[in-house]
This record gives sequence, structure tokens and C-alpha cells, in this order.
Amino acid sequence: MEIPQELDEYLRETIDDSFGLPVSTQTLRLKLRASEDAHRRIRDQCLVLDEKLREKEQLLDRAKAEATMNAVALKKFVEENQKLAAECSNLVAQCKKWERECTLYDNDREALMEFGNEADERAKDAETRVHELEVALGNLSEELKFYKHQYESRGIKSDGLSAEITDLEGQNLESILTTLTGEDAIDPGRAFLEANREQESCRKLLKIWSSLKPSTQKVLSLASKVSILENEKEHLGINLARAEEEVELLFQENKILNEENRKLVKQLRRASNLDSSAEKQSSSASAKVLKNRRGRRNLTCALAYLFVHISVISFVFYAIIHVSIYPRLT
Repeated sequence: MEIPQELDEYLRETIDDSFGLPVSTQTLRLKLRASEDAHRRIRDQCLVLDEKLREKEQLLDRAKAEATMNAVALKKFVEENQKLAAECSNLVAQCKKWERECTLYDNDREALMEFGNEADERAKDAETRVHELEVALGNLSEELKFYKHQYESRGIKSDGLSAEITDLEGQNLESILTTLTGEDAIDPGRAFLEANREQESCRKLLKIWSSLKPSTQKVLSLASKVSILENEKEHLGINLARAEEEVELLFQENKILNEENRKLVKQLRRASNLDSSAEKQSSSASAKVLKNRRGRRNLTCALAYLFVHISVISFVFYAIIHVSIYPRLT
């Protein structure tokens, strides 16, 4: 293979220059042109590298700005996470408090139901007793009218027959009063007169108590029992009215609890919305943030379960109140 003449001369001049021999002007021009070409290529490469460096610097600045924004967003997310954790702990404490209050309300409701049942039974017993006494008094009045009518219709003026009728009337009245009041039912009559001694008739009867007939004493005892039953009936009515008021208060407090439960649901939904927005803004969050997010979701699920439990308790409470108490009160 033959070497071109120009290349051969260039190599020979280069070797001569390296040994310090004089070099021709043509060779120097070629070297100058080659060095200028090399300098121009290097300058072009420098310009290209400068352009790439500026692009890299711009990318670096954008990355720094994005990192700063991510750091700020992460800081805000951590702060919001801490606030949500504090709110969740407060909500858990409030839910526990309301659960205890619901338990107390349930106990109060059961006590009110027992008290209402007992009051109903006592009222029924009192009404039955009053009805029996009224029937007995009616029978006595009818018998008395019957005997008086017989006495007046026959026109018997004999003292012996009148005494016999009076004895018969007294015996029948005595037996009926004994059946109604019992054998030893004199003390309530005396106590009734002493309790109403501000009345003149009661004072007079109290003075001659020892000389009164047993039938009269038993009638007074019967009147005392009727008065006691009337007082008990009034007390039962007052107690039923109070029970009605307490049931109404329980209804109002249950409404307040339902309002608080709705507020809890809104707060839980707001917390879930904040979680979703925080996930979009900080997609490059660390594993620790993801762990906190899972804990917060578990806490949200627990609060939702507790809210459902409270709602069920409130619903059962309303149903039992409407089914068991209101029909009796009305």
C-alpha cells in the first residue's frame, strides 16, 4: 500500500521537528490549520457541553424546587396527621364517654320501666280496692234504704218489732263491716279522727270514741282506708307524671346524642377526604407515613364501628320506650 505524498511529507517534517531540524513553512501551515481545526472542534464541544450543563442545572433547580415543595407538603401532612391523631383520640374518649352514658340511660330506662310497672300495679290495686269499698258502701246504702222502706211501708209502731229490725240491721251491718275491714280494724278509724281533728265533727266523735258502736268505729276505719287509698292514688298519679317528665328528658338527651353522632360522621368523612388529598400531594412519602396512614384508617374503622354500635343502642332505646312506656302513659 502506497502512502500519499502529503502524508509522507507531513510525517517526515514531524520527525525532523522532533529532532530539532528546520521545518518547512508548508508543514507549519498544515500544523497551524490542524491546531485551529482542533481548537474549533474543542470550542464547539465546549459550547455543547455548556448547553448541556445549563440544562442539567435547570433540571437540578427544578428538582430542588420540587424537593422543597415535597418537603413542605410532607411537613404539612405530618402536622395534619398529628392533628388528626389528636382529634381521633378525643373522639375515642368522647365515644367511650357516650357509651357509658348510654349504659346509664339504659339502666335508668329499666328502673323507670320497673317503677312504672310497680306504679301501674299499685294504681290498679288501689282502684280495685276503692271499687270494692264503693260497691260495699252502695250495698250497705241499698240495704239501709230497703229496711227503712220496709219499716215505713208496714207502719209498724211496736217497739219490740222496731228493736228487732234495728238489731237485725245492726247485725247485718256489723257482719258486712267486719268482712270488709277485718276483726281488728278500729285503730285506723281513731287515727283518721285524730288526723282530721281540726273538723268539729271529728273532734266530737273522738271525744266519745269509747262509747261509739263497733259498727260506727268500723265505718270510720273504712273511711280512713278510703282516704288512704285516695292519697295513694294521687301520689301514684304524681309519680307517673314525674316518670313521664324523666322519659321526655331522656328523649331530649337522646336527640342530643344523635346530633353528636352525626357530627362524628362528618368529622370522620372530613378526615378520610384529607387522607385522600394528602396521598395525591405526597406520592413520594416514606414508609413511616404509610404506616401512620394505615393506623389512622384502622382508627377510623374503629370509630365507625363504635358509631354504629351507639346508633343501634339509641334505636333500641327509642323502640323500647315507644313500645313499653308510652302505651301505659297514654
